Amino acid sequence: MSRWRALFSLCSRWSSPVPQALVLSVLTFCIVLPLCCHQLLYSYFFMKSVYLDSMSEDVLQDSLTRGQDALSFWQSASSPAGGGSPRFHSPAQHPELLVTVVSVRRTEGRDFHYLLQVMQQLSGLVGGCGERGCAELLVCDVESGPQENQDAKLLENHLRVVRRSPEEQQAAREPVNTFEREKRDYVFCVRKGWELLRPRNMLVLEDDALPREDFFSVVRDLLSRRFSLQTLYIKLYHPERLQRYWNPEPYRILEWVGLGLVGATALLLSLAYWNPFSFSFTLSLGHLLFFTLYFMAAAELLGRHYVLELRRLSPQLYAVSPATECCTPAMLFPGNASLRVAEYLDGSFCVKGNAKDMVLYQMARTIPGETAHSVEPNLVTHIGAFSSVRPNPSRPKLL
Repeated sequence: MSRWRALFSLCSRWSSPVPQALVLSVLTFCIVLPLCCHQLLYSYFFMKSVYLDSMSEDVLQDSLTRGQDALSFWQSASSPAGGGSPRFHSPAQHPELLVTVVSVRRTEGRDFHYLLQVMQQLSGLVGGCGERGCAELLVCDVESGPQENQDAKLLENHLRVVRRSPEEQQAAREPVNTFEREKRDYVFCVRKGWELLRPRNMLVLEDDALPREDFFSVVRDLLSRRFSLQTLYIKLYHPERLQRYWNPEPYRILEWVGLGLVGATALLLSLAYWNPFSFSFTLSLGHLLFFTLYFMAAAELLGRHYVLELRRLSPQLYAVSPATECCTPAMLFPGNASLRVAEYLDGSFCVKGNAKDMVLYQMARTIPGETAHSVEPNLVTHIGAFSSVRPNPSRPKLL
C-alpha cells in the first residue's frame, strides 16, 4: 500500500508530467476550445440551438443581396448604355478549358438568382486572366417545362446558352424519377459542350456552385499535375459537414495521425528552447503518444474544415485524395474523360440512393483502369439553399 501511496504522491506533484497533462487537457478541451469554437459552424463545440437560426438567416440574406446585385449587373449589361459583354458571346473552338454551367428554372428561391451570381463571378474571374482568358464559358439550360428559365434568357446577350431542340424537350418530358431526370440533363450538357467546342478539358458546374477567387489558378495547377492524365474526374466540392477526420476514408485517418505526430514533435522539440510554464515533458515515447492524441483530438473538435483552410495559401498546397461519394456541384473532367463519363451515366438508371454521384463513384472504383479524385479545400461555395429538384423547407438551415 505504501508503494502505491508513494507513486500517487509522485504523480500528483506539479513537477510531474501527469498533473501537467491533466491540467493542460482540461484547460484546452473544457475552456479554451469551447470559448473559441462555439460560433464555428463545423466545430463539435458549435452551439446549434443558440446560433444556427441567426447564422442561417444571415447567409440567406447575403445570398439574396448577391442575387439582386447580379440581376442588376446583367440587366445593366443588357441595356444599350451597358455596352454588353461581347468577350463572352462566341466561345472559341478547342479551348484549353470549357466551363459548362448546368441550369434549370427554380420555382422556389428564384429571387436569389443563383445562376446570375455564378456567371457574374465566373465572368469576373475569366476577365481577370488577361486577353486569352482562363476558360470559355457555356450555359446549358435544361428547363423542359412550359415556363422559361428567365435567368438563362437574360444571359443570352452575353454568353453562349444551349438548350435541347423542341423534339428533345418533348422527349425530356417523359415521366421518370427526379434522380434519373437530373442525370439525363447532366449527360446532355456534357455531350453538348463537347460537340460544340471540343475542349481539351471540361469543367461542369451546377448553377448554385459559386467559384472562389482562386478557382482558376487551382484548376490550372491540378491540370498540370501528372495524376490528371489518368483520372476520370476530379471533384472540386465536398460538403463541409462531411469533411471530418472521424470518417471511414483511410487517407483521412492517416492525415489525422500525421497531423498529431507533427504537432507533438514540434511542441516537444520547442520545449527544450522555450518553456515558460516549466513543463516536464520530453521527447520520450509516452509524451509523444500523449501529445499526438492531444493534437488529434484538438483538430477534430475544432473541425477539419478549418484546418483545411490553411491550404488556401497556395494552389500547390491543395490536397488531392481519392474521390468521395457525395455530390457533383463542381466536377473537372481532364482530357476527353467527359465522354466516358457521359457513356457510363447513360448505361445506368438513377433512383433514390443511386443518383449520378453514386454511379460515378462506383464506376471509378469498379471499372479497370479508371480512378477518380477529390481536391480539398473546396473550390466552390454551395449557395443553393433552395433545391430545384427536392422538397424545400420554408426557411432552409445551414445544417
